[in-house]
Amino acid sequence: MQVLRNAGHDVQGGCAEGRDLAAVRASGFKVHGLPMARSFSPLAQGRAFWALVRLIREERPDVVHGHMPISGILARLAAKFCGVPVIAYTGHGFLFNQPGSGLRRWLSLLLEFVTGRMTNLYMTVSVEEARDARRLHLNAHPVAIGNGRDPQRFLPNPEARQRVRAGLGVADHVPVIIVVSRLVRHKGHPELLRAMEHVPDAELWVVGERLATDHGHDLAQSFARAKEKLGSRLRLLGSRDDVPDLLAASDIFALPSHFEGLPMSVIEAMLCGLPVVATDVKGPREQVENGRTGLLVPPGLAAPLAQALGTLTQDRAKAAAMGERGRQRAVSLYSEERVLQRVARLIEQEAQGVCGPRKR
Repeated sequence: MQVLRNAGHDVQGGCAEGRDLAAVRASGFKVHGLPMARSFSPLAQGRAFWALVRLIREERPDVVHGHMPISGILARLAAKFCGVPVIAYTGHGFLFNQPGSGLRRWLSLLLEFVTGRMTNLYMTVSVEEARDARRLHLNAHPVAIGNGRDPQRFLPNPEARQRVRAGLGVADHVPVIIVVSRLVRHKGHPELLRAMEHVPDAELWVVGERLATDHGHDLAQSFARAKEKLGSRLRLLGSRDDVPDLLAASDIFALPSHFEGLPMSVIEAMLCGLPVVATDVKGPREQVENGRTGLLVPPGLAAPLAQALGTLTQDRAKAAAMGERGRQRAVSLYSEERVLQRVARLIEQEAQGVCGPRKR
């Protein structure tokens, strides 16, 4: 949004209301609150669809750019219904690639097939999902655009490491494993907590919270049981706005997800010079070079996760070398400025080809 606005375009947002919108609005963007719902309820999605239609009819944009599985489908349907000249989409992970009932997966594939055919600019964050889109004929020209973070914000920071560890009372020689994510089952917290029982002398810092809109099992009992076994080696840090400093103060990043798009958290950890232990699933396996910048393990299993974490906590030199190679890779592939400029260029090219040189 910022890059497009800096290029002279009128950029507005539409999404569910929430506390995180305050910063976006404070930076000067107009963001419309919409009744978006993370649900398969036809009634809830119907309300969201008609709210999008009303907004598009009122603002009359030249380009509608949808994100995420459900909201991306609704945005494209509403844009097509209203005759928007250019419909763009960025996929952050397909629902049909995620675990779930066969009916849900087939329905999501069908909806993605329908909306993909009406999408002028079809982007995915991961290379594998661009291949999926091409193989399944979801769109004629899917483009993998990646994700990015600022290497000047996320970087190794000895001062932050010393300050954060001193504040938490953690000695510099203690190996710290950190996970940054929402507290939901598919991020793999239960197996990570079990794995930590077999990684002696290391601490686990859990950063994140469960959102009110998150579905599935509540992990409170899993964390309570883990606290009994791990004691002070488990630190639940909650939602934080100092993630770059927490990463700089850590030694190993873990993300044992069951499925992902192309996680920003892995990019942030790599830029901070941390080796990454992640699952061998779409997204992380194209970010992490197994054996060079981190280790990949099967999803859903505690034993191989424990072995990978133990390998890196016991060989700090190996872990540091992996982290350095990871930072070099992240700077090369996942620089925020490079990714954003490419996305803006693709949107502008598509818009000019259809609408002419208007600034909207």
